[in-house]
This record gives sequence, C-alpha cells and structure tokens, in this order.
Amino acid sequence: MKPANLTINPRFDTWLKFQADETVRVATGKVEIGQGVVTALSQIAAEELDLSLSQVVILAGDTDQGPNERYTSSSLSIMDSGAAIRAVCAEARALLLRRAALRLNCGGEQLSVEEGAFLVDGASTGLTYWDLANDVDWSQAPTGEAIPKATQDYRIVGQSIPRHDLPEKLTGRAFIHDWLPDGVVHARVLRQPGRGAVLQSLDEAAIKRAAGADIEVLREANFVAFVGADESAVETAAAAAPEHAQWSGAPQINPDQQEAAWLRDQPAIERKFGAEDAAAPQGDLVGELVQATFSRPYVAHASMAPSCALALFEDAHLTIWSHGQGMHPLRANLANVVGLPEAAITARHMNGAGCYGHNGADDAALDAALIAMRMPGRHIRLQWRREDEFGFEPFGPAMLVDISVRVDDAGRPSDWTAEIWSPTHVQRPLPDSGSLLAAEALENPPPVQIPDDPPEERGGGGTRNAKPYYDIPNSRIHHHLVTTPPVRTSALRTLGALPNVFALEAMMDELASRAGEDPLDYRLSLLPDQRARAVLEEAAARADWRSRGAGGEGRGLGLAFSRYKNTAAYAAVVVALHVDEEVHLEKICVVADTGLVINPDGVRNQLEGGVVQGASWTLKEQVQMQGPGVTSLDWDSYPILRFSEIPEIEAEVLDRPEEPSLGVGECAVSPTAAAIGNAVAHALGVRIHHMPLSRQRIMETLLT
Repeated sequence: MKPANLTINPRFDTWLKFQADETVRVATGKVEIGQGVVTALSQIAAEELDLSLSQVVILAGDTDQGPNERYTSSSLSIMDSGAAIRAVCAEARALLLRRAALRLNCGGEQLSVEEGAFLVDGASTGLTYWDLANDVDWSQAPTGEAIPKATQDYRIVGQSIPRHDLPEKLTGRAFIHDWLPDGVVHARVLRQPGRGAVLQSLDEAAIKRAAGADIEVLREANFVAFVGADESAVETAAAAAPEHAQWSGAPQINPDQQEAAWLRDQPAIERKFGAEDAAAPQGDLVGELVQATFSRPYVAHASMAPSCALALFEDAHLTIWSHGQGMHPLRANLANVVGLPEAAITARHMNGAGCYGHNGADDAALDAALIAMRMPGRHIRLQWRREDEFGFEPFGPAMLVDISVRVDDAGRPSDWTAEIWSPTHVQRPLPDSGSLLAAEALENPPPVQIPDDPPEERGGGGTRNAKPYYDIPNSRIHHHLVTTPPVRTSALRTLGALPNVFALEAMMDELASRAGEDPLDYRLSLLPDQRARAVLEEAAARADWRSRGAGGEGRGLGLAFSRYKNTAAYAAVVVALHVDEEVHLEKICVVADTGLVINPDGVRNQLEGGVVQGASWTLKEQVQMQGPGVTSLDWDSYPILRFSEIPEIEAEVLDRPEEPSLGVGECAVSPTAAAIGNAVAHALGVRIHHMPLSRQRIMETLLT
C-alpha cells in the first residue's frame, strides 16, 4: 500500500535531491523535538539507498523545500514519514539501477550499490548515483510499488547510531533562543489577560522609564509589543507593563474551576462510542457492579525554555523561524492572520528546548510576524517571558473519569463503562479549530469555535486509550466534551491516554484484588494478544514481581500495561517505591514492543523520557488558577520532578524486526503513571484516586 504522505506530496523532488557534493538531501515534514527522529529517518534513507550515513543530509521542517506532513505528533514520525521515505528511497534506487543497467549494458541482477557507487558482479564501474541523477525525471510521482530491502539485509537500520542532533545541543549551538542574526531586534509582548479583554489605557511613558534604555512600543488594538536592540531593556519593559495597563472584560477564575471535579456539571457536547448502553442487569450482565472515580488536574508543558521565534519581512516576503511542531500548518495559520498568500511566507524549523505537544511556539511565531511586518528589513527575535509561558500556553486538560464495571461469577469484567469529562485536547489553530493568541487581540478577532476532539479512528483525544485492550465482552465510552473550561487547552503528550490508563489500570488492580488473584495473572487471563502478554511477562520478570509482598507497610510494587492508542507500541511498566509523607521512586522497569526498531538506543531514550514525564505528572504537577488567570507562573509554584528524584530506570525493547514499526514516543508515559498509582496503593493499603499523588493527598487519604 502506498504511504498516505506520498499521496499528499506526490513528487520525488519534494523528498529527495541528489546534490553536487555527492550527498542526498532527504526532506521530511517531521521535526526534531528531542525524539531522535532526524537520526532514525537518516538511517532509513541510507539503508534503502545503500549509502553511508554521512552521505544523507536530512532537511526537516522547511515549507519551501520539504513535504507537508502536518504536525510532528501522536508518535507518527516513523510510522508515517519513515514509511514514506522508505518507499521513496527504494523506488529512487530502483529507477537509478535501471539507468545504470542501460548505461553499463548489463543485467539488473548483476548490479549492486555501495555508498552510491554501482558495481557489476561486485566490481567497481566508476559510475555513481550522481552521474545518472539528471537522467531521471524527479518531478514524477512515486508509485509506492518498489520493494524495500528485506530486514535480514539491514546494516544500518536496527543499529544504535549516535543522535545527529546532540553535538550542537550539548555545545549550545542548536537552539533558536541562541541565534542572533546581525542587527537583530529583540521583542516581548504584553499579553491580553483573556479573550475579549480590552486594553483601556497603557502608560507608555512609565514603561519606557522602567526599561532604562531606548525601546519602541508597538500597539494594535489589544496587541502590545516592546521592541529594542537591548534585550534586557525590553525584558524589563515587559515585566513592568502589567502594572501600567488597565483592562476591562478580563476573566475571573474561581479556584474551584482548576479542579477536575468542577467539569462534571459544565455544558458539554455528548459523544458515545462502543457498545449500546447497558440496560438493567440481565443474563450475562448479572453480577457485582464496581465503580470508582479518578482525575487529573490541568497540567502544563513546562518547557525548559520559553517559546521563541524569529521573523523577517523583506521584499513582501515573510520568513519565520520557529520551534513549533508543524511548519506547513504554521505557514497556513500565519497567512490567515497577516493577510499574505501562503506563497509569500516561508516557515523553517529550529530546535527548541522542550515541546511535548501544542505549547506557545506557534503563538510566539505570530507575535514575531506581526512585529516584523511593521519593521521591514529587520530580524525580529520574539521571546516569551517565563510568566507568559506558564500563564498563556495551551494546557493539558483536566479530566474526570468514572469507571463502572460489572463482573461475572469468576470475577471477570463482563461490562465496562468509562464516563469521561474533559475539555478538548486538540485546539491547534486551524480554520475550524482554535486561534493564535495574538489574533484574538487584533481588530476583528476570529470567531469563537465550537471545540472538537479527534475522532476515535485517529485514537481519540479525551477518549484516547479509554477502551480497554483487555478481552471484555461489552465496553463503551461516554465522553462529555466540556465547552467552557477556564483556560485554553490543547494537545499535550498522550492527550487523554494518561488519565484514562491511570483509571483503567487502577480498576484492573481492584478487580484482581476482589477476585483474590495476583494483578499480573489477572491481566494475563484477559489478554489474548501474545505481544501484550510478552511485554507484561518480561517487565514482571525483570522487576522480580513474584517476590512482591502483601503490601500496606509503606513499600510498594505496582504494574501497568497499555498499547498506545490501542494501535501503536506496547508497553508494560513496573514501579518500586516507598511512601512516607510523600512518594519516593526507587526503580522503574519498562518493557516495550515497538515492532521493527530503527535505532534501539533512540527508542530507549524515548522510553526513559516518557517514564520521567509520566512520573512528574503523576506526583507533582498541577496548574493553579485564581482571579484573572493562572497563578503558577514559576518553577516554585509549578514544581516538576527534579534530577535528584529520578529513580533507576531499566528500559528494554523486545526485538520484532518482522513487524512494522510502531509509534514509540508516548507509549511509556501512561503506564508509568498507572504503575505508580498501583504501587502507591500497594504501599499504603489504600488507593489515591486523584492526581497528583502529592504529600497533601497522601495525608488526606491516610486520615480519612
């Protein structure tokens, strides 16, 4: 089957370019956000083209020269872009081999390729790809019919190649925040405190005095920017500005609104999936009904560096440099706001320090673009303040999850209902979705959109992983898509999977306890999928699960499993910890099945990173709100897991080269959260249902 991204980008030269220095430029719409994708995609290309890695140059996230693969999200880079690059490179090699056979007057079976050079019966011919590249029409569409290399012939794919992006990152030369073009002008913004807030007055003179250096104040409607050559001056101006601005119509948030429980009674769009609603218990549904409620609060991306963008408007053309996740969508979104045709905008990706979903990067890009179009010919470097990042980025939604399970006489679930309350998980700026922040501050802001959530066939948003992967006769999801949350929400790593898996796997432990069975054995009895069983059994063996005690004495061992989106990578996690006034992680073992592994070390990096982030969300993180907005605006009020709190992590990948590659980037996050929850319940002898599992929640649970 032809990869979908080849249908969207139907020209060879969008993907490949044979360059004069005898390298091949391979373009991708996916971008490097710490997952090692640039390295893995270069391995796929080098493998299929029979090149060395040094002969492959990856161009990632460039709207002028690369394919439109939308966003780098949902653990799809290798599954989607990797599949497309494999198909394109395999077919390009086949086309060049045909040309070589004609040029050398030999049979195709006599030809082979080493580092782009053709051999006949193993002997050098002096002919290379680059000698023949101009003989092929690269404007044609790939058919997708070329047969890729057999996995048993791989020499580069499957090897732990050092990541290409790390040397520059480790020496501080990679990040957009550190790029200072000659004559660059720095900028900061005064954020509108909420959609509809109107700036009644702004004391520009007081702000300029606070800056202590020459700055310019740009204002259009409710959008305000501070611009100058001295970055410290514009930073000081932005810090002082809120005290000298008067707004009307700003929102007022009650602290109750920050809690997931508040969602239950709010206006919502009703969505139902799965089996019909169960009627009064009858037949196979007769049995005990087990119910529990779980929740997660609003959480932040908490990127280590705040959002940043550079922009240049010159000769009626706008160029944007951004660390966002999708350059083609960014170009389209900017065009909608600034009134330029897409052809007059170039968007190029640069590395940022942390992403994990829809953070403030796209908003910062529009901020920079608006300023650049008012200062033609100057590079504008726009950086958010830390307070902007924590206060105005799109947050991961709070979620409330009710699980109701009816069990049969053997203690097995015969009917399962997950009822979920959640704001939207996807509000990236599109014509029928959310909008960029600055657009809401301009004259004639875009209309408020009715929120939506990804359809179930794409893994869902608030419903992601809510359907049990276990063998349960009847299961259904009732999703209350809350339409009026107190803050903007959008995509954060795993979307709704983490709270859903946390709830689902907690219930599996509860059902095992009621049945008087070991949690591992109980799960295995409901899992016909041998790959799912294998990761569970391997994780349990590595963590010495069978030595697990009765619990209730402060030390806990917890286990959890999920298959991300029920279609991507499998992961099982076992967590060892102890609890006094708070949770102390000791060791986490994660085992994953990701199908064909492109770069084993890269996959382990992803698993380890997912474990750390899942643990931080579970134990530490919660956005605080009151009055005009978010109040957790720094690392003290929004704590994350510290280096000193990270336990030993053992990450193992099962080798499945005969299976297609599965998305791995998010697979470990959710089962880590669930395994921690189960380990805490084992340690305390009582379960904490609501994240974060903080000192306050532990003490409240133990005292009730």
